[in-house]
Amino acid sequence: MSKTWRIKPKVNQELIDQFPEINPIVLQLLFSRGLIEQKAIDDFLNPNYDCQILDPFLFSEMEKAVERFLSAIARKEKIMVYGDYDADGVCATAVMFETLKSLGQDAEIYIPFRESEGYGLNTKVVQQIIEQGFNLVVTVDCGVSNVQEIKTLKEAGIDVVVLDHHQEPIELPPALAIINPSLKDSGYPFKNLSGAGVAFKFVQAVMSVGERQNFPLKLPAGFDKWLLDLVAISTIGDIVSLLGENRILTKYGLMVLEKTKRIGLKKLIENINNFSGVIDAEYVGWRLVPRLNAAGRIDHASLAFYLLTAKTEEEAEKMAETLEKNNQERQQITDKILKEAEIQIGEVKEEIKILWVVGDGWPVGVVGLVAGRLCDRYHRPALVVTRDGDPKVSDGASKFVGSGRSIDEFNITDGLKECEKFLARFGGHSQACGFTALGEDNFKNFKDKLTEIAEKKLKNIDLTPILVVETEIELKDINWELLADLEKFEPFGEDNPKPLFAAFGLRVEQIQTVGSDGKHLRILASQAEHPNIHKFIGFSFGEWRARLKAGDKIDIIFELGVNEWNGSRELQLKIVDIRKMC
Repeated sequence: MSKTWRIKPKVNQELIDQFPEINPIVLQLLFSRGLIEQKAIDDFLNPNYDCQILDPFLFSEMEKAVERFLSAIARKEKIMVYGDYDADGVCATAVMFETLKSLGQDAEIYIPFRESEGYGLNTKVVQQIIEQGFNLVVTVDCGVSNVQEIKTLKEAGIDVVVLDHHQEPIELPPALAIINPSLKDSGYPFKNLSGAGVAFKFVQAVMSVGERQNFPLKLPAGFDKWLLDLVAISTIGDIVSLLGENRILTKYGLMVLEKTKRIGLKKLIENINNFSGVIDAEYVGWRLVPRLNAAGRIDHASLAFYLLTAKTEEEAEKMAETLEKNNQERQQITDKILKEAEIQIGEVKEEIKILWVVGDGWPVGVVGLVAGRLCDRYHRPALVVTRDGDPKVSDGASKFVGSGRSIDEFNITDGLKECEKFLARFGGHSQACGFTALGEDNFKNFKDKLTEIAEKKLKNIDLTPILVVETEIELKDINWELLADLEKFEPFGEDNPKPLFAAFGLRVEQIQTVGSDGKHLRILASQAEHPNIHKFIGFSFGEWRARLKAGDKIDIIFELGVNEWNGSRELQLKIVDIRKMC
């Protein structure tokens, strides 16, 4: 689909005058991220763990949570760590597991099965926890919405500490303590920690209290910093903001990941093809996270947990190989369902504001991935539903389990709230959701109602996909110094995207397809009177070869990076979109 190019608001002259020493292009990027004060700019460009990490006791209930946790360890009580099946939840579970083991405590963990149990605590496991005589349950990356389940545990005399980061529900559960930065009364100034990030802050507090009270079993100095590889993976994988404290946790976490002590992570990286030797946010997001998530999508997420906590080369190697196979299977299933979905959807006309796809027996673990692909491709809310993915409910009615992905213009979870009476359960945030409907009638009514809501909300909105561009740039300003400045912005991710630049009025000097199948495009281009000629590479842009010739005028959106090959190093201008000038 053609895309609308939207350039971010230009930095004002007052700010340029205030910071004459900063390259105006760099200042534009800082301005776009809301960084306009000297301290904010210094903190961003020069992240410092010791100076910028926040005090975990800013959480209003942290002291109470840690006291209960340490008392349980001192009395050798049974402690259950209850996690989640995605990369964030698995990393958070591993953080708590390793903490308990280091404190000499037998650590028992439970990660629910995505297909049959779903997200969060469930009634069946709550009963097992009671029957097995646990004294304390610590939930990680879940729990804040489990009112009834935690009430049942409390009535049975079991304390619950919730370590979560999801949005505050209408009613909070009666837990002993809730550590969640999203709560309005959390006391914590940074609201965007991942689930493993919250678990990490808890560990920091445990270390502090243990030292202050001279606790007989202490965590060794530096123990928390060696958990940062898990925190970085979770923060990138859960697509939370990479500004503020998350920037510090992720930047230092990537450093730890490069020298990780985790045998399983080392083996997983060894099993991934074409490793360049650079572990950055892009590598984590596109390589490591999908493989950790594949465990819960194809089978059970415990495989990813055991990989992260593996102690021998042999077991790590076997689990890494299995995860690689799971990921390949996940890719094949996703591609197959995506093709079926495309057939169902057919032509997407302008008046269609929301996309629906329903299939029989599609794995619950991949429908969200398909919804994301459809949403990205057509720039519309997309809901992908599997019918009877689980056994039929007790009355024999069909069960519909689905996931949705949305665009900035439509808060999909708010839409689900308006359809609540038709749903057995639902949850999510503005651009992603999950839901279950029981029975054909409920599902039809839900689909009709949400479609009506979307059509009304998006009636007069242009749904052409948008490319958000940081700034216009001239080719003469592209050099190694600019690249060095851009590298200070890493790690890139949510709220700190890799910058897209626009170059206008370029003259095509040479053009050719590259690659064995001619799928890619290489353009040599100049601009106005400037003599410099720059090379652009467009992966999967090969079809443009037939549409352009030398002498044509074009506009290009591109990313600036570096290409290292065969011992040489050159600036790389990677094409994101092309527009031919009339």
